[in-house]
Amino acid sequence: MVRIKINGDEKLYEEGIKYEIIAKEYQHLYDDTIALVFVNGKIRELMKRVDRDCELSFATYGDSIGHKTYVRSAIMMLMKAIRDVAGYEVAAAAKVEFAIGAGYYCRLKDGKELDDKQVGRIKERMQELSEADLPITKKAYPAEEAIALFNKYSMSDKVKLFRYRRSSTINVYCLGDYFDYYYGYMLPSTSYVNCFDLMSYEGGMVLILPEHHDSDVLPVFEPRKQLFQTLLQSCKWGEQIGIDTVGDLNNQICQGNIADMVLVQEALQERRIGEIARDIARREGVKFVMIAGPSSSGKTTFSHRLSIQLRTYGLNPKPIGLDNYYLNHDSTPVDEDGNPDFECLEALDVEQFNKDMLDLLSGKDVELPTFNFKTGRREYNGKVTRLGADDILVIEGIHGLNEKMSHSLPAECKYKIYISALTSLNIDEHNRIPTTDTRLIRRMVRDARTRGATAQRTISMWSSVRRGEERYIFPFQEQADAMFNSALIYELAVLKQYAEPLLFSIQKDEPEYYEAKRLLKFLEYFLGVSSENLPNNSLCREFVGGSCFEV
Repeated sequence: MVRIKINGDEKLYEEGIKYEIIAKEYQHLYDDTIALVFVNGKIRELMKRVDRDCELSFATYGDSIGHKTYVRSAIMMLMKAIRDVAGYEVAAAAKVEFAIGAGYYCRLKDGKELDDKQVGRIKERMQELSEADLPITKKAYPAEEAIALFNKYSMSDKVKLFRYRRSSTINVYCLGDYFDYYYGYMLPSTSYVNCFDLMSYEGGMVLILPEHHDSDVLPVFEPRKQLFQTLLQSCKWGEQIGIDTVGDLNNQICQGNIADMVLVQEALQERRIGEIARDIARREGVKFVMIAGPSSSGKTTFSHRLSIQLRTYGLNPKPIGLDNYYLNHDSTPVDEDGNPDFECLEALDVEQFNKDMLDLLSGKDVELPTFNFKTGRREYNGKVTRLGADDILVIEGIHGLNEKMSHSLPAECKYKIYISALTSLNIDEHNRIPTTDTRLIRRMVRDARTRGATAQRTISMWSSVRRGEERYIFPFQEQADAMFNSALIYELAVLKQYAEPLLFSIQKDEPEYYEAKRLLKFLEYFLGVSSENLPNNSLCREFVGGSCFEV
């Protein structure tokens, strides 16, 4: 017998009992389905068995880690369903590309398209798997055996990935006769994935899953066509140069091709910035370029590089930060927890901003404010601006795309740009890299360099930052006149050297420890690359330092 402490109570159980059985006993105490268990503070999958006295707590679908477990398990079921319906060759060509809202876009990388009938059969097979309650098991294979297994099933992406793994064993998941590898934890059986939809979309399909804040409700899929096309373009470009997974990237690094790869990627971004600048210059009457995007998207560097491109068209760009229109901090609204809400639109003096911009548009001299973040107050220091015939204002801030922010300005005078680090690189073809992970690592590195902030502090604030993005940025992204993807295909290999020491500094007794551990495991997939050869105007320089711009 083993003694287990749960919620302050101690109970005796048979040694070897599955954590899943214990979780079901306590499920009635939770609104969301239990997905994982913490054993003496360490995460364990429900398929595992108790082998000693311990203290347990649970994570549900409503928790970020539980929701990610649901998503991974659903993707494994999708891949098995594709294999069962269409065969091994089609399954080997299937790739999970990126997330669009609550949907995960999947297509065949051989260029073939899936029709409605095929997708319908795959969905039916997923439903059969869910109803069958088939176990999902995990086994540690010696690395050579795992590589041989995935070679057998034509999963070359995993073979390339494992070539760079230092571990002598590899955890392989099994669902019936289907084997796969997943970065992260899994659910114990297929019946746990019982809320999903699958629909045809743009030659592929979208797997729609509940969001973590509403884990038993299937959201309506929002196509977000402009975002979709931007992401798809990045994925196809990665395939064209032969780098669409981390294994591909590591191969290029080992072959000594990293310098050329950096230059090509930087040239591609410069070309896109030039295209946006040309579009702005060709539109008559544009005086306000409004730039918005989530945290650590590289907005500052992008604004500088866009300004340089605008100058090649005879325009004279002038930067304005919306942050300078913050209300004095003693007038800042509070959130539901009673804390100052600096992310909301009401934290800005919207009317003063509109008045100043209209005055500039009418040819008046305007004294623009500067916000003093040390005192928490707006200041006027004699910064007088006039808008000349060739002048154009480049305005950066999280509410730049929200029409309420610039409600008084004529539509024909505004050009809106959405920027984000839309990561197109995958770990392998079934394990995508969330764009939020790239941005979190960027921010962690930059905060440590420019603000002396610890990784623990950056991680602790991240959920609040993400809530603000969900409320105030993402809903307006499709209103942009142009989108810019600031992700660099090589950047995680560069950021790795800066991020790892910061993450290792987080102690086991700190709440952020498990997120730090997850990120460290994630970064293990990458071979490191020095930042020495990065151009000094690279977007990556905004985070690692050495930029020629004031960032």
